[in-house]
Amino acid sequence: MMVRTVLPLLLISATVFTTPALSQDGTNLQIIVSKQDQKLVVYDGTKVVATSRVSTGKEGHSTPSGIFSIIQKAKYHESNLYSNAPMPWMQRITWSGVALHQSSSVPNRPASHGCVRLPDDFARTLYGMTALGAHVIITDAPVTPVVVNHPFLFTPRHDEPQLLSGAKLRGGDAVSATKPVEVAMIDVPAVPKAELPTPSNPAPLRILITYSDDQQIVRDAQVLLRELGFDTGSTDGQTGPLTREAIRGFKRWKSLNTKGPLITPEFLTALYASAGKPMPPRGHLYVRQNFKPLFDAPVAIAHPDQPLGTYFLDAVDVNHQTGATTWQAVTLDNASPHKPQSSVITIGTHDGSNPSTSETYGLNAVLDRITIEPDIRTRIESTMTTGTSLTITDQGIGKETDEGTDFITILPPKNRS
Repeated sequence: MMVRTVLPLLLISATVFTTPALSQDGTNLQIIVSKQDQKLVVYDGTKVVATSRVSTGKEGHSTPSGIFSIIQKAKYHESNLYSNAPMPWMQRITWSGVALHQSSSVPNRPASHGCVRLPDDFARTLYGMTALGAHVIITDAPVTPVVVNHPFLFTPRHDEPQLLSGAKLRGGDAVSATKPVEVAMIDVPAVPKAELPTPSNPAPLRILITYSDDQQIVRDAQVLLRELGFDTGSTDGQTGPLTREAIRGFKRWKSLNTKGPLITPEFLTALYASAGKPMPPRGHLYVRQNFKPLFDAPVAIAHPDQPLGTYFLDAVDVNHQTGATTWQAVTLDNASPHKPQSSVITIGTHDGSNPSTSETYGLNAVLDRITIEPDIRTRIESTMTTGTSLTITDQGIGKETDEGTDFITILPPKNRS
């Protein structure tokens, strides 16, 4: 493991280093930028290892808030958008042009065209501290990672040696109950915990849990409508003229309200009942690794008419020998407490329940609402490593999430009215 020594209280361009060494190789550092304070803080776990002033995007060129990771690094880069402006010590966080980079003008107020400007010396130092995949969280108000515990959170597992592998029970119907039953045992020497095999340091998993997107809901409805004899034209997930007429025709058949949003809980309940199929879970889990999709699966989210908010969780000190890990979390302050409304789709429960906000909102309450299948949990827990992250959000898979990225979650601009 590479260890970098950092001199205590070394002051460089309004930058303070506060710990003697980094415990990771740079992949698992967490960089948090507050646009309100115009300040960047680097965390190694919950420890602050560096801070600096910054300049984020000025009015009309605001730096987006959300969850990002470093997807490209270059000691020298020129802007493709702004007259080949130099961007030394560039660390890209979106392919559309947002990056952290050195600048000779960092006035500690919003001044850039959307990037995060860093003081000269600190930009170079930060470049040397990080690796591709390091997370960058940009918020309005400052936030701090906190350690969290919840039974939903993934814990590393290791398959113990099978002590009865190949064993054959002798007895049963062929042996009198009055005679002792012989059991063939395989002698397996005790293996110290420290010698048990572990995953060979694969890249950390990136996990996203969100609501199923509207396109998937429409696509599933189109399939069922066609099975029931209603012509939707295609199963492309789009609410074109034929799909709209098919839905209205089904509603008339079932005496449902044809006014208001096109797809409602009542419509979906009736549609799946008519097709003789159970309602699918409203949530979905996606997993990436090495900037590529790995697998995805449906998950159940209770009270799907209630928002989730946006949370980022990071696993530190993952130990497959002991089955222990520590999760730390950041709640993004400008995560919308209300899901965006659609004139086409409104999805929720229709069980007459009306849970309070305290029962459904906030990290612990949200984790209480999520259920995943045991085989999916096993797959994650068997391969998770230090730096595995979990994003929970209403925002779906962000449009910036693409080939060569981790999950990128961009939050809507904060309402300042």
